[in-house]
Amino acid sequence: MGRLAGFSYREIVKRLKVFGFAFDRQAAGSHEIWYNELTDLYTTIPNHPGDMPEGTLRAILKEAGIDPNDFLKKK
Repeated sequence: MGRLAGFSYREIVKRLKVFGFAFDRQAAGSHEIWYNELTDLYTTIPNHPGDMPEGTLRAILKEAGIDPNDFLKKK
């Protein structure tokens, strides 16, 4: 398991809020669109139970323009 493994939806959302992201709208199924007004970036987050797969979290961070190391430092 990598450093980005073991994060739940709630923990990811909590940290994204620190970076300025806010819920924008509901997408297809259990997916949500989050938006950052400062960077004008969107990211899609699946709202599933259990831990987010590491690859999915990496894709979310890439789409959001967040360095994984910065994400790990925020609490």
